Amino acid sequence: MSDTAVHDGLSARVSERWRAADPLLPAPGFSAPDCGVQLVVTRPDGSTAAAGRCEHWAGEAGSLDLSWGAARRFQFAAHAADAAALDQLLSRWRAHLAQVPGTAEDDTAATITWPSRDVDGIAVLLRHGFDPLEVIAARTGPARPTAVPEADPLGAGLVVRRAGPADIEAVVRLGLEIIRFDSRFGTVRERPDSADGLRAEAAASLLAGPAPWTWLAERDGEAVGLLAAQRPESAGWIAPLVCRAPAAYLMLMFVAPGERGTGIGAALTWRFHQEVDAAGVAVTLLHYEQLNPLSAPFWNRQGYRPLWTTWEAAPARLIS
Repeated sequence: MSDTAVHDGLSARVSERWRAADPLLPAPGFSAPDCGVQLVVTRPDGSTAAAGRCEHWAGEAGSLDLSWGAARRFQFAAHAADAAALDQLLSRWRAHLAQVPGTAEDDTAATITWPSRDVDGIAVLLRHGFDPLEVIAARTGPARPTAVPEADPLGAGLVVRRAGPADIEAVVRLGLEIIRFDSRFGTVRERPDSADGLRAEAAASLLAGPAPWTWLAERDGEAVGLLAAQRPESAGWIAPLVCRAPAAYLMLMFVAPGERGTGIGAALTWRFHQEVDAAGVAVTLLHYEQLNPLSAPFWNRQGYRPLWTTWEAAPARLIS
């Protein structure tokens, strides 16, 4: 059966469902299954009620991507006309993964990214053994100019400045602190080569060019806060998850524990937003850990709200 036949009519139903849930969601995109297995739910009349694409991902040694989750990930893109169809589709995915070697190993995970506002799918995902561990949040361009902080809101001895190549060790140090802090919440993992991955990412992207989108907050010359982001030309990997363009991605944000609550995070974010808005970025995306009690309130105050939620079962064969 061709992809066109399989998805005939389903795209329109999913588009209608997504538009009703969240106007920032993109049109659903269907592509050939990465693993070669087509997962489809059909109705008695022969129409397609749900379709899914399974991607088998394995991290390469030294890659920073290994710090953001399991070493082997079975990532599922699900398109379902309703909750009942999603239920059947996840059962088919479970049966597929049961035939894949290695899915019971500790360092594996099965993940599905589901629209945060499509609440009808939540009970189904919970019933199949998934936990909501990560959020992709979005901020659209401001309806009015971003407010300028009050004069000297951070006190004497503290400055926020753009980082450069000479700051690579400070970026790596604070980036490791992000990984270590977020590892408490179920998805992020510090690896033996996390520092090397951060150093390579910083040199190649975060600190490259004449005006990188990376800022440091320093108190008396010591770096105590970091914000690093990808310009739209580097954020193409996540841009398809939102219907507006261009999209930027806020990759790293950290404030040292003893400095939290002093306004440093807001000052870093304000500096970044000034740059983003001046560049005409339509939407900025970021990840935060669902179980981190500091993240959701902070990012909401900065103008971000949930767009997608990543649900995970680990090891991968724990789908029920």
